[in-house]
Order: sequence, then structure tokens, then C-alpha cells
Amino acid sequence: MAYLLDTTLLIDYSKGHADGMRMLDRLFEETGLLYTCDVVACEALSGGVPRERIAITRLLDALEYVAIDPGGARHAGDSRRELREAGRRSPLGDSLIAALAWGMDATIVTRNPRDFEPFGVKVLGYGEPV
Repeated sequence: MAYLLDTTLLIDYSKGHADGMRMLDRLFEETGLLYTCDVVACEALSGGVPRERIAITRLLDALEYVAIDPGGARHAGDSRRELREAGRRSPLGDSLIAALAWGMDATIVTRNPRDFEPFGVKVLGYGEPV
């Protein structure tokens, strides 16, 4: 199974949160199909103290980097528009991450599964949502 790691998991790992550490251990034991993308890298590295950014960078280096293709970008735009028209929240980053997971048939691993459920993608949640 392919997993696209959400920003929450990288941040939790960098802070040493037990739920995030357990999930990462499980994923690395279970599969070699662990992915990241530009949106996750940007979000994860845009905060934190230096030692947290170092930990995030090391984790990013251990993951396979994938980029969204033009069809995925269109899918993200369509999904985002449909959700907004229905009066639902649809952040750009979540839309792009969800479209990428949709295009690769990957499961998004996140502490906030509700952020991605409206996009109709597979989600694996862990820990307590924020």
C-alpha cells in the first residue's frame, strides 16, 4: 500500500509526539511506499525551531518525493470549487495533497482525517485531531 504523509505527521515526529512516532515506526516496518510532496515539505518546514526543522528534513530525505501532474491539479481545483460551492471549507494545501493521493491511489496519513474526508480519498488517522 502507498502512503502519502501529511504535514501533521512530520511535525509530530519532529516534536517527538508519541502517536506520530508510533505511526511512523509502523509505516516504515510495513512498507517502503512512503511519499511526500512539495506542499507537505513547504508546510512542515515553515515553522518550528531549528532542531525540529532538521528532524523534518531528515524524514523528508527518507521519503519518496512525488509531484502533482496537470490532471491532478485540475482535480484539486474542481474538488475545491465543489466543496466551496457546497459551503464547506477547502484549503488549497489540503486540496492539492488530496488530489495527489487520489491520482496515485495512496492513503493520506494524518492526525486530522476530517480535513481530507470531503475529498473522497483514503485516509489513515492517528492520535487526537487538532
